[in-house]
Amino acid sequence: MSIEDLTQEGPVTSADNGGPVTESDAEGWIPRTCFKHGPPRQVGIELEFLVHRDQDPPEHLAPDKLQLLHDDLRKQHLRSNFTVEPGGQVELSSLPADDLRGAIADVETDLAVLNRITAHHGARLTGAGIDSLPLPPRFLHEPRYAAMEKYFDRTGSAGRVMMRGSASVQVNLEAARTGAGPGDLLRRWELLHAIGPATAAAFGRPSAHRPDDPRLSGYRLLRQGIWRVLDPARCHAVVPASGETLQEAYARWVLDAPLLAVRRTGRPWTAPAGLTFRQWLRQGTRAVPDTAPPTLEDLKFHMTTLFPPVRARGHFEVRYIDAQPGPWWRVPAAVITALATDDAAGDAALEACEPVRDAWELAARAGLHDDGVRRAARTVLEIAARALDRDGQGELARLTAEYLDLAPTLPEVPPC
Repeated sequence: MSIEDLTQEGPVTSADNGGPVTESDAEGWIPRTCFKHGPPRQVGIELEFLVHRDQDPPEHLAPDKLQLLHDDLRKQHLRSNFTVEPGGQVELSSLPADDLRGAIADVETDLAVLNRITAHHGARLTGAGIDSLPLPPRFLHEPRYAAMEKYFDRTGSAGRVMMRGSASVQVNLEAARTGAGPGDLLRRWELLHAIGPATAAAFGRPSAHRPDDPRLSGYRLLRQGIWRVLDPARCHAVVPASGETLQEAYARWVLDAPLLAVRRTGRPWTAPAGLTFRQWLRQGTRAVPDTAPPTLEDLKFHMTTLFPPVRARGHFEVRYIDAQPGPWWRVPAAVITALATDDAAGDAALEACEPVRDAWELAARAGLHDDGVRRAARTVLEIAARALDRDGQGELARLTAEYLDLAPTLPEVPPC
């Protein structure tokens, strides 16, 4: 992640020293940590890419070749954090920047290094939401990913596709502008969700790959479809109940999500089927006999296994954008940031998206082929382009204005 890791805000009784965390501890810690203000940095960008051999038709790299590439990339002096995903995809996570220009400049510099090293290994980075090639074997074998694969395999193969063959652009924004009150935080959260279906459709990358999971039948945008069917309790948007604050709703959602994995030393991390974190807090060793009662570190780990469209982590992590080919990753980063920082643009985008603000399923199934989704998507990009132009970012404004017309024909090409 590019803003910062989850850090403790204030005491958490015995959990402060690594002891068991109580349900009350967790219900207090989650809101004040996930929705805190600061640090005074505004935006970060995370880019994931698939890795293919640089040939036509492309192929996956053999595991030993992929390992050599990853090892070489780790040796480079990058400003961003470099990590590897379960299928061997690579990820750049920028440091938090003061503004959009700074975040893009940092990523551009590091991406040039990644492209050069990747080409030296006879490979290329491919920007696409879902890999068009047959699914590769899992590359990472840490206990976390073994448990994750086993968990998702209980319901079908969609989890394997997500882990091994998907990639995204993630935009990280401060939960509220520095010095702003709680109303700014709530407004930003509402905006990022309201524009979500239309924006996800605008940046959705169709894929030729069709997995055998019957739940994914009929989804035009496959990566979006995966998040719809994979595990609603951990992947769908958080919706406050009547009389519930956003912070209370988020804490409830976190605690009522099923455990994906339980960390152990020297043993598999498999979690009991159907057990929620709240139940583990209440039942302790009666629920999971072979490990100690949950600690604050277990809660933090559990939260990394939750994948809503927007994740609160002390900042807001926008997760609903497919990876993009060529220079186009700049556009979703620019659109999200412009709408969140320009109040007039944000208000106009809210109005444009009102008819489809909750249409996540429709957007995943139809994409821009639905008239309402297409109108909202085009309007959102036009609004963002004007906001970028007002901010003196003419090149980004131009790219944004062009994107919707070019998106259906964008090839899978190395990023630049």
